[in-house]
Amino acid sequence: MKNFTVERLSFETLSALPDSWTNQDYRELLLLLDFEEAGEIEPAELKAMCLMALTDLEPTEAAQLVLTYLFADQLTPGQVENLAHQMLTEKLWEENPQLHQHEGFFKATQLLYEAYNGKFPRAEAVRFQVQFTAAEADDLTLFAHQPEAPLLRLLAPGMPDNTLLKRLFGDQLAGTSFPEAPFIIWQLRTIRQEATTLVLEVVGSAYWLDDFKYADTYEAFTQADAVMEAEAH
Repeated sequence: MKNFTVERLSFETLSALPDSWTNQDYRELLLLLDFEEAGEIEPAELKAMCLMALTDLEPTEAAQLVLTYLFADQLTPGQVENLAHQMLTEKLWEENPQLHQHEGFFKATQLLYEAYNGKFPRAEAVRFQVQFTAAEADDLTLFAHQPEAPLLRLLAPGMPDNTLLKRLFGDQLAGTSFPEAPFIIWQLRTIRQEATTLVLEVVGSAYWLDDFKYADTYEAFTQADAVMEAEAH
């Protein structure tokens, strides 16, 4: 196990994931909406046209179209239909048992919330920057490959004991197998790396990570997943 000093540098709440919908996505959705002139629309106007075209449908129909676009190879038409109805009232990015689909449900809901002016639940994510200071430079190699699991093991001690992450994933945080970690941390970006210091920007659901806003500077231990160590050799 490696020891780090952890310092939260910033924290904010987001209603949309950064860069989660591209102009190409908007074009593809417009084509699904039988908008044949999608290729001729100016890039600056694509999002507005897409939102407007979605609102020509009933909310559940629009939800089905967006879910089909995002999960075409993962969900059956029947599942899409059921989930589209659930989306009107449920936070699927929190409540659905398929953790690997949470980010997609978030993306779908944020788009539909904007299109329908609040008829869908308001999506809430968090973004923060956190600094890790290691005792030795070599310790930072923990984050070189599949960094999500060791990262969550360092973030969890900065949260209250009753935080959801600790209650549901206590064994994974304490152990060396945390396959769910990449589905909890949705976006991860290196802001700065020096000899023994690493600054990361983390984006994920408020459902799991909102309590990190209470974190002060603290010391914590972490370790890589056992699979990672096996792959490294």
